[in-house]
Amino acid sequence: MTPSTQTVLGLETSCDETAAAVVRLKPGGAVEVLSSVIASQIAAHAPFGGVVPEIAARAHVESIDAIAASALAEAGVGFADLTGVAATAGPGLVGGVMVGLSFGKAIALARGLPLVAVNHLEGHAVSARLAAEVAYPFLLLLVSGGHCQLLAVDGVGACRRLGSTIDDAAGEAFDKIAKTLGLPYPGGPALEALAEAGDAARFVLPRMLLGRKDCDFSFSGLKTAAARIAEGLTTGAERADLAAAVQAAIAGQLAERSDRAMAAYAVAHEGRGLRFVVAGGVAANRAVRARLQATAEARGFSFTAPPLAYCTDNAAMIALAGAERLALGISDGLDAAARPRWPLDEAAASANPTHAPGRKGAKA
Repeated sequence: MTPSTQTVLGLETSCDETAAAVVRLKPGGAVEVLSSVIASQIAAHAPFGGVVPEIAARAHVESIDAIAASALAEAGVGFADLTGVAATAGPGLVGGVMVGLSFGKAIALARGLPLVAVNHLEGHAVSARLAAEVAYPFLLLLVSGGHCQLLAVDGVGACRRLGSTIDDAAGEAFDKIAKTLGLPYPGGPALEALAEAGDAARFVLPRMLLGRKDCDFSFSGLKTAAARIAEGLTTGAERADLAAAVQAAIAGQLAERSDRAMAAYAVAHEGRGLRFVVAGGVAANRAVRARLQATAEARGFSFTAPPLAYCTDNAAMIALAGAERLALGISDGLDAAARPRWPLDEAAASANPTHAPGRKGAKA
């Protein structure tokens, strides 16, 4: 290896997956995922219909050591082979974030390695680069259970927000509507499976923010309307039809707002390559992915989405985000704080917050 090759251990504990991975970033930009190990907590949270923060944090404490050791063993490397350690420092459930970040700090201190405190959203932003060559800059739709935003990504740490949800995230809408349909946790994949047998045209659902000319999203009205319809359903066929209608409505809003962002992005980047990347857990939904790909192609954008294994939370994306920063000489001190909220575009979040102080809302 040349001195500029980065071999990084990544740690991800922001929600209900304890994950560790080893990623190698070579001088020319080639990425090699040497290992990616994920311990899911679905069984622990399923009885409650959602993630319980205290249960999640305790599960991270119990498993992080073994998961990290497994990732190193699978990669065939030891601590001496690493050039750095990267850990999610937020946003997320702060108890869980503290577990992974503290573990990463301990490794960095004990082994004399640089530490990178990674923004979880930046991990999703680079996740498509784990399996494909995606050059900067690109337009990103980050869409998951806690986040829904459009960002112009110019490079490492250089993200400009074009639009964000003003209430619920798309993944949150999937999960909560699935719950009203009596589907098991996690709801998003269950709703997608049910929708395969449904007729999306049977139910008419509201289309949010039609009069607005910006790139923001809203899913709370859709969620409420679907919940009211679900109360009166009596057959499995009706439930499948509603699931299909919900999926089509969410995919439609994501495509509409992305199309608006693409139009503005294309003007600002005239004469340059136009690239559209979708990342996050909802990017694993096949109907959503197909609708977004068609929209991108119609606008003359290339389309890239991570492999399904890297759509949901994983440590490989955290390791890559850390490796890219280390390659630029960027690292963090051992006093790096765990942050429950951490917008990628902090200037935009401060100047034009999507939620007033004290109100609950999307993590972004």
